[in-house]
Amino acid sequence: MPFSRRLFATLLSFACATFACSALAQTPAPVAAKPVAAKPAAKPVAKKVAAAKFVPETTIVWRGDIVSARAYTNDLVKVFQTEKKGLLTVQTFSTISGIDGVIAGNADVAGVARPMNDKRDEEKNLVFQPIALDAIVAVVHPRNPLTSITLGQLRQIYLGRISNWKDLGGADAPINLYSVAAPLDGVEYSFRRLLYKRGDQKVGVPRLYLNTSKLEEAIAIDPNGLGLSTLSNSYANKGMKMLAVEGIPASTSSVSNGSYPLFTTLYIAHRSEGPNQARIDDFVLFLDSPSAHAAMRRHQLIPYAEAGDVYARDGERLAFIDIHINDVVPADIAAMPRSREAPLSAPRATLEARVRVAPTAESTDQARDNLHKAEALKAARKDDGTPAGSR
Repeated sequence: MPFSRRLFATLLSFACATFACSALAQTPAPVAAKPVAAKPAAKPVAKKVAAAKFVPETTIVWRGDIVSARAYTNDLVKVFQTEKKGLLTVQTFSTISGIDGVIAGNADVAGVARPMNDKRDEEKNLVFQPIALDAIVAVVHPRNPLTSITLGQLRQIYLGRISNWKDLGGADAPINLYSVAAPLDGVEYSFRRLLYKRGDQKVGVPRLYLNTSKLEEAIAIDPNGLGLSTLSNSYANKGMKMLAVEGIPASTSSVSNGSYPLFTTLYIAHRSEGPNQARIDDFVLFLDSPSAHAAMRRHQLIPYAEAGDVYARDGERLAFIDIHINDVVPADIAAMPRSREAPLSAPRATLEARVRVAPTAESTDQARDNLHKAEALKAARKDDGTPAGSR
């Protein structure tokens, strides 16, 4: 090979070798890979376990007046579910809506603050079960200076014969009298039954409200207002003031001993037989339980089972009312038959029998009236010297 060619080949080999070494020197060393941290194992997803559906053993639909609902029924809903594993549905409106709902089969029991009305044939097929005693109270605005009212004054006010507070010792201002519009309302019916001997007595009340709750709201904003409520619904209401009656404040003690004259009975009314009768009987038994009684006492009620002989002594209460409203007057006594002296043993025995069977029925009230009139007649004859058995 010629020298020039050998020299060129040698130089070319040297150049290639030099370039390869330079490229190799510039190639970065491989970087060691960082260890990847192991991810924590995923937590197992807990499966949602469906809660056991509550299936009530006893389902009761209660409908009635707002007085009974607020007095004790609303407080019993959770207790009834816990103890009896039952569902108590409370529907409040009025006494008549409750009674008619039971008659129509739309409700199981009616909560009412009055006894059966004998003039409504449809009510005669229902059982009126006494539950508790409550006081009927006259309520006024807290700024009203009066603290007490008499039975005679209440009677005259509701007849429209007293219309100014000054006639009661108060300010010279009109008495704004409020009442419940629903016919045969429990509280109004019981009040009129005591003062007029008729629960459906017509009264002069220009301001009518849907229920006792709305009436109380009106009293709370009217310094001249007057209406009726109950101890259980008024004792904690600072928007109203309860008036004593004949100087006797309403309380559980004054109702228990019979000294407070305007007390009434709260009932549940139900059919004697029906497709839901077993559940109704279960509910009635529950209402006589210690927990139900405790709920009643929390609202200033006296459980009927704890009322003692208050109704056995009811003749004294009715006589007290009669005296203070002058219901029995000499002219009435003079008009009574005088063919013979009225034997007291018969009306007293009748009354005692009625008290045992139906202590708050209107027929029992009539028996009390008969005894009271017989006693008044005997006293009148003794005073005027008429001999017993004379004509």
